[in-house]
Amino acid sequence: MKPKVYAAMTISKEVENFLSEHCELRMWREGGRVPDEVLFEEISNVEGLYTSGSASSQIDEALLERAPHLKVVSNVSVGYNNFDIEALRKRNVIGTHTPHVLNETVADLAFGLILSTARRIVELDRFVKDGKWLSTTEYSDTFGQDVHKRTLGIIGMGRIGEAIAKRARFGFDMDILYHNRSRKPEAEAHYDAQYCELDVLLSKADFVLLMTPLTPQTYQLMGKEQFKLMKKSAIFINVSRGQTIDEQALIEALETGEIYGAGLDVFEQEPIDPSNPLLQMSTVVTVPHIGSATAKTEAAMAMRAAENLVAVLTGKDPLDPVYK
Repeated sequence: MKPKVYAAMTISKEVENFLSEHCELRMWREGGRVPDEVLFEEISNVEGLYTSGSASSQIDEALLERAPHLKVVSNVSVGYNNFDIEALRKRNVIGTHTPHVLNETVADLAFGLILSTARRIVELDRFVKDGKWLSTTEYSDTFGQDVHKRTLGIIGMGRIGEAIAKRARFGFDMDILYHNRSRKPEAEAHYDAQYCELDVLLSKADFVLLMTPLTPQTYQLMGKEQFKLMKKSAIFINVSRGQTIDEQALIEALETGEIYGAGLDVFEQEPIDPSNPLLQMSTVVTVPHIGSATAKTEAAMAMRAAENLVAVLTGKDPLDPVYK
């Protein structure tokens, strides 16, 4: 008998066929987030749950109580802050995620935010389209900042951080500073990256890039005191999670000129409130949490998550467990 699986999100035909080959599959077909009452009913007799951080409820004790047969939860995401790790461990439920697959794609976006913010690409695109580029326009009004040969500070030198460092060092001849829980000798050797304490990085970097996972230790890692340490000409880039910064402190730092600008893929509240002051700032580039949002990468992540789930349910080790 095939193990029962519930996909709490819409999936491609390719993923559906793969899961159906190995499992008895039911799935949410309505789009958007599956309602809790539907999810709790569907998982009452399944062994596998296929989901993502935005697709369903937190994977916590309350949910796990309703899924007594559950063996594995497979997340279509590199992040897993929707997992209560202790609750999963307690019930011997394996959690998996999809790292590696999206490294290069997220690194592309991070560098796109650096370039867009420094060279004011979004702001000046709007300037041209609004018919404000006139023969009398002062050329200096379009000036931005150089990116090449500047200093990039990376907070969180994981796989994606290293992919960004590679672009910065070899594509733009930038100096690399980094802060991480542990030293990364390979990154230091390959990209001439220099490890430093957070306060030092913040005071020296022209671009500060936050690339940490969301954990109790990184919650609001960047706050009022951290933004004060940055150069007035510095640009802050966040492609981690919205809760890794104190968003109000960032707003104040931008409003008072403590820092020059920001490029943001993630926000404290998502979707962002239309009244959020960040949306009115010309020096801030905002995109809707699109780190991995290319068709090729999203398809690869979805299949990797399916492979993780099937591996566990067929008695094999998962490719990408979130804990061992």
